[in-house]
Amino acid sequence: MKDEALTPEDFDRLLLWLDPDRPQAALKYEKTRIRLITFFVGGGCGCDAERLADEAFDRVSKKLKAGQVSEYQDGDKLFYFLGFAKNIRHEYLRKHNPNEFTIPVTNRIEDEDSTNTENELECLDQCLEKLPREKRWLVIEYYLFMGAAKIEHRRKLAVQLDIDIRTLRLRVHRVREQLKPCIEDCLIQNEITS
Repeated sequence: MKDEALTPEDFDRLLLWLDPDRPQAALKYEKTRIRLITFFVGGGCGCDAERLADEAFDRVSKKLKAGQVSEYQDGDKLFYFLGFAKNIRHEYLRKHNPNEFTIPVTNRIEDEDSTNTENELECLDQCLEKLPREKRWLVIEYYLFMGAAKIEHRRKLAVQLDIDIRTLRLRVHRVREQLKPCIEDCLIQNEITS
């Protein structure tokens, strides 16, 4: 997927595009990166989420360098990144196991067609963004890995939080329960506006 890394000039161009004010650009970069990681984790890309988020930045940067970013992108640039992220996720899932994990916040998330899954993932992303930072971090960390790595990571997470594994599961369950109504409302709103 990835052929070359961002040069310092490419990164500066990307930051300038995000915002002319360097500190604001850095904040927007971090916020966008967190949302992309959330998108990839929720989309079944597990432990590769950070690498794939970087790939989305690389692809946007290449478009900027080539002068192929149109003026309409002056609004919320996150949606521009998400367009690339969706393609990157499809490539990743085609290459890897397509049945990998998604954050199980609705019963329908793995049972519907890809359009509905896209809507659910976008709603998941929006609803995660509304959570307090600690809860958002917890749920993303909890679902970051698969298989044996998942078990070990959750054990380390519990130790890091100084709680037992049952308490960790309970906390994540509560966050999922908090997310469900938000996601269901978002899906209903999407159906109404479609």
